[in-house]
Amino acid sequence: MNFEREIARLKTELNAVILAHYYQESEIQDIADIVGDSLALAQAAAKTKASTIVFCGVHFMAETAKILNPDKLVLLPDLAAGCSLSDRCPPGAFAAFKAKYPNAFVVSYVNSSAAVKAMSDVICTSSNAVKMVDRVPKDRPILFAPDQHLGRYVAKQTGREMILWPGSCIVHEIFSEKKLVQLMVEHPDAEVVAHPECEAAVLAHAHFIGSTKQLLERVVQSPKQKFIVVTEAGILHQMKKQAPGKTLIAAPPDNGCACNECPYMKLNTMEKLYLCMRDRQPALELPADLAAKALAPVKRMLEWSE
Repeated sequence: MNFEREIARLKTELNAVILAHYYQESEIQDIADIVGDSLALAQAAAKTKASTIVFCGVHFMAETAKILNPDKLVLLPDLAAGCSLSDRCPPGAFAAFKAKYPNAFVVSYVNSSAAVKAMSDVICTSSNAVKMVDRVPKDRPILFAPDQHLGRYVAKQTGREMILWPGSCIVHEIFSEKKLVQLMVEHPDAEVVAHPECEAAVLAHAHFIGSTKQLLERVVQSPKQKFIVVTEAGILHQMKKQAPGKTLIAAPPDNGCACNECPYMKLNTMEKLYLCMRDRQPALELPADLAAKALAPVKRMLEWSE
């Protein structure tokens, strides 16, 4: 079967827009209408005129699209495409943690469940986390969840002390500092670009730290010709397309793999994308009251990002 042709046909039939994260398989990125990071995809979901949103990413991303579009059909090729960060911050445990700090202003990373978003004051992404924290009233303590490594990085950038939920991303926490240093010795002319979800010991070696989109832009704009990329390897596809003459080296994790991939992101395939559009499922559903509570902090993020 020609999946590209059938997906294009179904897209017209459904009046659909296909949104894909940078960490998706290259074939999915190439067929998507919009490829981006969490912020860009949330902004696209907020503005789309399409009747159906097909979200090639992970569960929390599709949830965010549904929060912004409660009356639209939101499809996710594989409902099992979760997120370790979101899973490591159960709503009940987070509610108990939050109750210890009743005056705290809650900044939650977009990599969280709709229930955690509903308990938050503003949502952030790695692209805008510094900007969001800078907007928090200075007389309020800040509770940041669920990524402790991003939280520490943002605290350092803003000078704001923050109470951190002890979560982390399985992809970014497993990068090996030792292997990174070895790569740097082998490639002394390479620039190291890293995602702020990485541990501080890894970030200490980076020449540039930024969100997935910011890493892409850095590789394109930097005069350097060689880069060691310390984030999920899916971004290399866009880097190769937009900076074709440059050498890209995926930083290895602390295991036997050559590069680091998110097992959840890679659950989506072209076949599953076709099937979800053909069958109009799996579709994201959220209780109306939960979606309404989660909408306020998401809208605040979008307003503060302008």
